[in-house]
Amino acid sequence: MRMVTMTAGTMTTRITTTVIMIMVTTIMATMTMITMGTTINMIMPRMTMGMIITITTTSIATIPTITTATSMLTTTNEPVGNGGLAEREAAALYRLMTWLSPAFPVGGFSYSSGIEWAVEAGDVTDIAALADWLDAMLGDGSGFCDATFLVHAYRATEAGEGAALNDIAELAAAFVPSRERQLETTSQGRAFIDISRAAWNAEGLDAMVASCRTPLVYPVAVGVVAALHGVPLGPTLHAFLHALVSNWISAASRLIPLGQTDSQRVLVKLEAAVAATANRALGATLHDLGSATFRADLASLRHETQYTRLFRS
Repeated sequence: MRMVTMTAGTMTTRITTTVIMIMVTTIMATMTMITMGTTINMIMPRMTMGMIITITTTSIATIPTITTATSMLTTTNEPVGNGGLAEREAAALYRLMTWLSPAFPVGGFSYSSGIEWAVEAGDVTDIAALADWLDAMLGDGSGFCDATFLVHAYRATEAGEGAALNDIAELAAAFVPSRERQLETTSQGRAFIDISRAAWNAEGLDAMVASCRTPLVYPVAVGVVAALHGVPLGPTLHAFLHALVSNWISAASRLIPLGQTDSQRVLVKLEAAVAATANRALGATLHDLGSATFRADLASLRHETQYTRLFRS
């Protein structure tokens, strides 16, 4: 019960007292007061049958004002249903699964990162040799270096530091050991940026790319796009390394040949190595970068003159 009186451009609400008798077992009562176009919700505590609630509204005098409402897009982090993902988590997972899927058109299927020459030379002949080769590439070679570049590109982009990103991009390009590997990583980086801009554009992407004087290699491109979309760094890094290893195994499966089940066995063997490399890269500085996989580097160099080839690297 409320009485309203308009006086000389002001609104005065007289003091009234309302007694409410609740006759249901358990309920959440909500009282809504509308004053000068503003809705105020008063959430009452849980009540049981027979409780009497006394609500007293005091006199409020206000001067009319003009209020402008601005729409805001918000996402909730509350889980949806039993065991469901929060909205932000679901969006991040969806984008990661899309960006790092073999179906995302960056052309990863056409590169072997020197594995083709390793098979030709007899270094990789079976599942055990392949697992050892890829474990070394992942932890002591291009896998760790690419992961570290992704981490630092992500953080520089997140902080809006274009100059720092340029330095990271130049260093990442300089770390590539051969012409074919340079083609591989820059082609995929360029494709990743172009497709992201066309289908998954994010505010600030053009500015961050323009701040770099050198083409973005693939891990740097992934770090930039993920940061601008607000996808968490940890999942991005793990997904990137999983996609990298999966592409290596896919190339090997067409060369050894390797059956589908054996391919999955190699992927299982590398699960711990992927997690360890990701965790190591998250804490690494640019001074920690380095590679000790000389045979893999030679493989990428010698592949350039290999007589018969299926892959571009």
